[in-house]
Amino acid sequence: MTPPAPADLINLEDTDGNRCVVRVTGRSQPGVLTGHDILSADVLVSASLVDARLDVELLPEDLDAWQQDLSDLAPGRRAGIGGDRGLSITLHPHADGLVSVTVEDPDRLTTLVGVRPERNWIARHRELLRQVRRTWPNEVIESSPGAYEWSPDRER
Repeated sequence: MTPPAPADLINLEDTDGNRCVVRVTGRSQPGVLTGHDILSADVLVSASLVDARLDVELLPEDLDAWQQDLSDLAPGRRAGIGGDRGLSITLHPHADGLVSVTVEDPDRLTTLVGVRPERNWIARHRELLRQVRRTWPNEVIESSPGAYEWSPDRER
């Protein structure tokens, strides 16, 4: 079976060449109960003074928090991925259409990039999240604290 193609969870770009992309590349530890639902992703950040590629692992809780953040996102509010385990990405939309993107990896890089995405970028990111969840659905359940098992819905 061919593994799924990488899928973008975040893809903010503008005509000036500024961008922030979080591209999910697959499962971190496929077939291992405790790591199967953790997703590996590349973070690609470009602007006039930076061109970086970083790695991040996304837990199911990160996707849940991202979904909630997207539903509440508006100018003056923030949305983010990661943070408490290392690399974090925070989006802060402004009323003029600019989105400030902060990428912080305590060991390697901290940068702020301004991106002017298309008008419907939040709705598009909701669809990107749905696509990531369809491609790599959660297949492990925690049956009791610290005890994991395969979901009965898991496709083999």
